Amino acid sequence: MYTGTAVFDVLLPGDSRSLKQKRSYVRPIVAALRKFEVSVAEVGALDRHGRAEIGVAVVAAEPGHVGEVLDSCERLVAGRPEIELLSVRRRLHGDED
Repeated sequence: MYTGTAVFDVLLPGDSRSLKQKRSYVRPIVAALRKFEVSVAEVGALDRHGRAEIGVAVVAAEPGHVGEVLDSCERLVAGRPEIELLSVRRRLHGDED
């Protein structure tokens, strides 16, 4: 069994000056990521209006499948025109960890 995680650090548009406006950008991204059957949540920068950290976790039998799912998630986030993807932190954990 292999688990993989990714944390996407994103810059939100300048009009996200309130938590309500921030949620209006983050919620659709989280909903779109769920189509990959991953666990996903906003995990960081919770009190910062112009930034968000979105975490994704996936479990699979093969490490290649974990990588494919995380690649798909990264492409989805990077392809969102309303935000800027600043960085991605990824980890893979196997049976020996």
